[in-house]
Formats: sequence, C-alpha cells, structure tokens
Amino acid sequence: MSLTWIHENPAQWDETKQQIVGGAPSGIFELGSRAAGDVVPGDWWRVEQDGKVVGYGWMDTVWGDAEVLLAVAPDVQKGGVGSFIIEHLEQEASRRGLNYMLNVVRPTHPDREGITAWLQKRGFEASDDESLRRRVRREGA
Repeated sequence: MSLTWIHENPAQWDETKQQIVGGAPSGIFELGSRAAGDVVPGDWWRVEQDGKVVGYGWMDTVWGDAEVLLAVAPDVQKGGVGSFIIEHLEQEASRRGLNYMLNVVRPTHPDREGITAWLQKRGFEASDDESLRRRVRREGA
C-alpha cells in the first residue's frame, strides 16, 4: 500500500470530499451546507492510494494546539489509512511547534465508543472538556 499525503491550498469543497466527508454517517461531522467550489476553512490534506483519494486529514490551530479530524473512505477502512493520517497530522503539528492534537468525537457519532478507543490506542487521552488530546512529539526528539 503506497499512500501519498497532499496539502490542498486552497482547500475547496468538491465531489470527493462530499463522498468521503459529507457521505459519512449522520452525526459524525457537523458540516453545514457546502457547495462545490466553496473554500473550506483550516488546512486540508488528501490521502491518495494509487491515484485514488482514500481519505482526508484536517487541522486548525487553536491556542497553540491542533484541532484535527480525519475521514477515511468506507472501502479502505481498517487498512491503515487512518493511522497514516494521524501520523502525518502530528508531523504537521510538530513542524508548527504546536503542543497537542485535539479531537472531539461527537456525542451523536454512531460508533463513539469504538472511535474513542481507536484514538486512545494511538495515544489520545480524555481531557476535562470531553476532547481527546495527544501531546505532539517534536521532530528529532
């Protein structure tokens, strides 16, 4: 499996984001209404496997921390794409000198417990504000 990490600048809402992010089961993301071509906030990266988009990573900087999300195409879930995204988001956060990566698994997520456990296996810990946090490792450390 050869995955490629591609920064989108500027990031725009498109058909592939609609399929992977917008097509996620109800309750996972709160997206509001988006139209093709709309510029989307934050930093977006797409993950390609053999030229096909298989996932997205997103980051926004909040008070020295990185709020992150990831979305993986259903047909490649459980194949390492999510872990690839988390690792690359951490590298991006480290380059920016950020302290923590934060993720909030919404109470409406249909598999909240499963996703929380998946993130915890990857070093995220529950915090007082109900987000999951993982300290960003510094490159070279």
